[in-house]
Amino acid sequence: MKGLVKGLGVTFKNMTKKKVTYAYPDVPLDLPDRFRGVQHFDPEKCIVCNQCARICPTECITLTGKANPDPEKKGKVIDTYDINFEICILCDLCTEVCPTEAIVMTNNFELATYSRDDLFKNLEWLNDNNTNVRKDQNGQAAAMAAKGGSKA
Repeated sequence: MKGLVKGLGVTFKNMTKKKVTYAYPDVPLDLPDRFRGVQHFDPEKCIVCNQCARICPTECITLTGKANPDPEKKGKVIDTYDINFEICILCDLCTEVCPTEAIVMTNNFELATYSRDDLFKNLEWLNDNNTNVRKDQNGQAAAMAAKGGSKA
């Protein structure tokens, strides 16, 4: 009998506490500053050095380049840049070795899909993935919280 009363006491105590839930789809989550989400790739900054593809532990990055068509300029021009998010572990190594900071991590983490084929992302998709760059989303979440759309 003593155990039953003790258990009910815990239950009633937790029933009166404030609920900790999030209105997730409507209000973006406030993520930590060092959160590692999906990469954003800026092809204008890329010098096709292949360091990101070489350091990737899962070998999910494919990067190809071609000779610069302008004979006055040296180096290569990026041709394709693909990431297979089916095996990517979001380890942030590709962003650490990039000498021109063409790859940055964002707060975007939503990659849910019905087909595994949709997890192969190309240069255009990665370039358009700049809506949630790391500092921008935290700013948006703070602005929404200030408007009254905080965690409910």
